[in-house]
Amino acid sequence: MTYERPIRLGMVGGGNDAFIGGVHRIAARIDGRFQLVAGALSSTPEKAQASGRALGLDPSRTYGDFKAMAIREARLKDGIEAVAIVTPNHVHYAAAREFLKRGVHVICDKPLTATLADAKKLVKAAHDSKALFVLTHNYTGYPLMRQARQMIAEGTLGNIRVVQVEYAQDWLTKAEDFKQAAWRTDPARSGAGGSTGDIGTHAFNLASFVTGLELETLSADLQAFVSGRQLDDNAHVMMRFKGGARGMLWCSQVAPGNENGLQLRVYGENGGLEWAQENPNQLWYTPHGEPKRLLTRSGAGTTDAAARVSRIPAGHPEGYLEGFATIYREAADAITAHREGRDVPADVLYPTIDDGLKGVQFVDACVRSSKRDGAWVKLAP
Repeated sequence: MTYERPIRLGMVGGGNDAFIGGVHRIAARIDGRFQLVAGALSSTPEKAQASGRALGLDPSRTYGDFKAMAIREARLKDGIEAVAIVTPNHVHYAAAREFLKRGVHVICDKPLTATLADAKKLVKAAHDSKALFVLTHNYTGYPLMRQARQMIAEGTLGNIRVVQVEYAQDWLTKAEDFKQAAWRTDPARSGAGGSTGDIGTHAFNLASFVTGLELETLSADLQAFVSGRQLDDNAHVMMRFKGGARGMLWCSQVAPGNENGLQLRVYGENGGLEWAQENPNQLWYTPHGEPKRLLTRSGAGTTDAAARVSRIPAGHPEGYLEGFATIYREAADAITAHREGRDVPADVLYPTIDDGLKGVQFVDACVRSSKRDGAWVKLAP
């Protein structure tokens, strides 16, 4: 398939030395669907200009703040059509609002916002806007997570009984040694959740995406093991889903030996699925009473849902950047359909503003439950 021209993309945040900004730019380029043409890359004007020069942006389209960028780009004949927001959490709401109200599509890093109040306001802004809103829960872009979702939706596992998801890291085991730790452990910039907001929302979103289950209540036990840390660095969460399924979620950033240990296990009455992000091209499927079967990204047994988002032949590994790029490609398909006045194709899947709200509701519920010694609570309405 060929496309007339790339979608003109802007970026808020993601300046020099910002890891996630570089990831977003690579993901946006992989399929050739976006071209970065403008940015407010830092809250420091000097750094914003330096970052713009490093990326080859026109100096006149390198801005000192996101509001000035939104106002001017919306007026330009060749202004941006979409914006990627890759700032710390507390900036998401204000930045996204400025672009949404001017009809610019928003592609926002997770979690949706730092606070539940801002999340609710942003949901209203997105629903009132003609623009699309895409949240980059990138792990939903892996082909075998699409496969698992299809298998469960088609009833391969039967009624789902047990969901176990974990996301374990070790980079915050000691006091803040990393640049990104400063804002991620600061309630004013990160929000009420530490590990729950940073990686717990990924785990919760992936479990929900793959199983299609809706969380009913949860019981959470949150800890800040590092002395003086204000936000949780470890959490154990029990979950009850509508329909009777039960789940457990563990997220930790103080688990030595774990680098990026996102794992998902789903068990139904007829079989189970097991997957680990650090080996994303393999999915274990066990029909009850039969030997385990290893399903691969492009091998025998691959479903249409997995094949649709695979890029390279069997045996060549796809990973983090390609999964991230899938979210951008889905966003591009949706934006192109919007540009042409068509409905978004039914097979285009990406996390939405409503998924983002659920993630912030999840963090809020975890914090409330833990403060009540693990009491069972519902998500805020």
